[in-house]
Amino acid sequence: MKCLLKYQWVKLPRNQFPPGKGIMGAWTRMASRAAFRNGQAHYCGYINKVNAGGWAGGIVGLKSILGVKRRQQALGLIDELSELGYISYTLDAKTKKLTYQVTDWVVRCSGEPCMGREAVYATEGYGFLCLPRNATQRLIERKYQFAEADAWLDLWCHTVWQEPSNAFSYSAPAVQFGQYGAVLTLESLGRRWGWEKTKVWRFFRKHADAFPLYKLPGAFGCLIFNAAYPTGEQFTLPSQDEIERILREIRKKDGNTHEKQQSDHARICKLVAWYSRTVLPREQVERRVASEDCYNTRAYFSLGKILEYVREDCQGNSPATPNFEFFRGFSPRAGPAEQDDGGIEYGRFEGIPLW
Repeated sequence: MKCLLKYQWVKLPRNQFPPGKGIMGAWTRMASRAAFRNGQAHYCGYINKVNAGGWAGGIVGLKSILGVKRRQQALGLIDELSELGYISYTLDAKTKKLTYQVTDWVVRCSGEPCMGREAVYATEGYGFLCLPRNATQRLIERKYQFAEADAWLDLWCHTVWQEPSNAFSYSAPAVQFGQYGAVLTLESLGRRWGWEKTKVWRFFRKHADAFPLYKLPGAFGCLIFNAAYPTGEQFTLPSQDEIERILREIRKKDGNTHEKQQSDHARICKLVAWYSRTVLPREQVERRVASEDCYNTRAYFSLGKILEYVREDCQGNSPATPNFEFFRGFSPRAGPAEQDDGGIEYGRFEGIPLW
């Protein structure tokens, strides 16, 4: 299944959390344990009513979800998440009951991810989550200094697979920030995350297995791939020779023109966006068949409660999906009812570009 830049969501396996410290790691853990539908949840002998995207229990359960040992540490994390607008929560001082609700909340989990007919929580580690592409944008807007898990999830949320404006993404899932963000630099990522260039380099050295980095010739920048992204089909990382071959073909399409006012990096970013389609074999551009082993075992995040509707998959609508004309005027939103690709209609979904 393709994962295009215009799609609202990217997939994250439930058993794969962002490594290291960071607020987005805590948010991912809490979101993965939230209810996928309204109902009654059982916890320590108590029966609690929960809504889709919520959880109810106690501090001990919250510490287990977050993977921390101290009560104050757990409360500090949910306070920070609440302040940033990722969750809302209540804590009853008398009964010690704690409930939280994910702001970008789970809409539905289809298939067989639950533990029995009455369960409202998905089985831990089963299936995957669909994360909003702009999940980390709140941190960018607040000039938040990223931690390791935040940077890891930021790269994951901006992964594309077989994106027509990025010829390199047909070899393997690639990280792309916006229309002209297929080629990156360590400096631009450092500005985005609030890091020095050397720290960005150490991050990619540490996570080379998940996010291999390929340096392009001269001052063009680099390509970053997501080797762990679940595409539903097998792929192999491209060789340096293959990347340079594609780059040469793209540059040939531009002829000998050169704009002195643009840097080499800015120029190559535009060339990749403009000419990627022309260097791809026709059968690759037109291939739209999903993998036959792609099951509906997902929990989905919407981008706000105004999008409270059921979707069977990232690319399909169920019969219960209402007419999208109802949502006209709200942003972000899904495409029109006749459009079956789960896309969004504006091109700068990520907001502030990297350069």
